[in-house]
Amino acid sequence: MTAAAMPIATPVLVLVGPTAIGKTALSLAIGERFDCEIISMDSMQVYRFMDIGTAKASREERQRIVHHLIDIVDPDEQYDAARFVDDTLTAITAISARGKIPLITGGTGLYLSALVNGLFDELKTSAELRQHLAQRLRAEGRGELYLELTTVDPESARRIHPNDTQRLLRGLEIFHATGIPWSEHLRRQANASPAATFSHLLQLGLTCERDTLYERIRLRTQAMMQDAFEEEVAALLARGYGPELPSMQAIGYRHMCGCIQGLWDRETATAALIQDTRRYAKRQLTWFKHQHRIHWHHIRQPDKVLADIADFLHTAR
Repeated sequence: MTAAAMPIATPVLVLVGPTAIGKTALSLAIGERFDCEIISMDSMQVYRFMDIGTAKASREERQRIVHHLIDIVDPDEQYDAARFVDDTLTAITAISARGKIPLITGGTGLYLSALVNGLFDELKTSAELRQHLAQRLRAEGRGELYLELTTVDPESARRIHPNDTQRLLRGLEIFHATGIPWSEHLRRQANASPAATFSHLLQLGLTCERDTLYERIRLRTQAMMQDAFEEEVAALLARGYGPELPSMQAIGYRHMCGCIQGLWDRETATAALIQDTRRYAKRQLTWFKHQHRIHWHHIRQPDKVLADIADFLHTAR
């Protein structure tokens, strides 16, 4: 990786947490209070034309605070952790040069790990392999591919839900490209060379009671399904972005594709989306809870987050 071991001497903030917990609202408050620019750490918000289903900050919110790594690739392009690291380090350098503070926020744990711990360099795949797996998905179905994953990478199969097509395809893609299971790649990351060395890095996490988070997920999902989400997905399909693409297999998009294709009615799709989002949030929390350098704060205590940042910046500068 070209940006390996890049020294970052200026302060950098990170705000993480599960989906729907309220990262966007708090990141805007942090950005305005401490003169930040925001770097999105979301594996789906990088895609153009995918706004409602990814819960991007609105255009008005992006006018309040400059955002980076949103709408930078088309839905049929690959975007991975290695590219995220390169793009983020570029953004950090530019933001710091303007005298502002980079605030990295999102819920993609692998991206954070790649940035601060390093990414195993053998994680190389190809567009041809992804296309081949997409064709197999259409021809054989999810069940057959999941059965294959349980054989070649049982550890990953245990942590990936059979309906999580995006991660299922990613697991098979990594194994067939490298001959090494995804689970083994993740273990090796612990010994990888870091992409950058941070002199002043504060990692903050948002948490709340499980019932509270699930209710937030339910409300946001219902609002999304009542918004113009169907029109957004229909427009993506009309542009030629088929349901077999990894981006279109993401949570929400595969559910709405099912509605448009007549496989699900709206009520069934909404219930499935709520349940799948809950599972995703649980996986996010599990991942982040194993990152011991994160300072956790309850969502009802935003003032403590701001105070934590103020103390950190006073020491760092």
